[in-house]
Amino acid sequence: MPDTTVDDVLFGSVRMIQPSTGPRVNMDTVLLSAWVRVRSGMREILEAGCAAGAVSLILAQRYGNIHVTGVDIQPELVRIAGINAENNKLSDRVKFIVGDIRDKKLLPSGKFDALVMNPPYSSLMAGRESPDASRTAARLEVSCTPDDVAELARRVLKSRGRLFTVFTSLRLDGFLSAMRDRRVIPKRLRPVYPAMHRNSGIFLLECVKDGGEGMTILPPLFVRDEDGNYTPEILKAYEPDGHI
Repeated sequence: MPDTTVDDVLFGSVRMIQPSTGPRVNMDTVLLSAWVRVRSGMREILEAGCAAGAVSLILAQRYGNIHVTGVDIQPELVRIAGINAENNKLSDRVKFIVGDIRDKKLLPSGKFDALVMNPPYSSLMAGRESPDASRTAARLEVSCTPDDVAELARRVLKSRGRLFTVFTSLRLDGFLSAMRDRRVIPKRLRPVYPAMHRNSGIFLLECVKDGGEGMTILPPLFVRDEDGNYTPEILKAYEPDGHI
């Protein structure tokens, strides 16, 4: 397949075809996958902005009793994701569809137990557009803003359904506000730091639709220790059954 690479993810637990340029598996992908908690009774999972399907496939590999639907606005990425599901023998529990999450007719309302999403970090005003259209869609709010994430969660989640997401710490206040405005209540937050004595770059967040008041801020997650080595917790996230 031209303009793609084949890569092992999580020490070969999942094998991925990925575009050579554009959205590819990175640390945020792995951390988000490890952040998701599939609790008893959770069966239907939605990944929005699935790209080549990494998070969907990792979750299906880790949890044998769930069905995952991945959606992306880019048809070529959805095509690759479908091939990845077949190659990893997960196509019976994972499906991918093309669509715009802002389309209220795309997905059934109140169907999903969990929504998993790594939305674009940069606003159109702040970010610089890439000549690669696929990369632009992944990094800039061309088709997905925090308000769009909140609206999607409000629409597709069951009451008490959960949103798991990763986002830039620079925009934490606006992101939390967008969620609360739609009654998608932030419940667990974990800041991630590239190294000790550095500012947080991203945060991991779990929200509950129609949840009650009260949010737990968890201890910081450091990517590297004072010697510049990856911390044990980061390495654990890369294990086939990793959680953070």
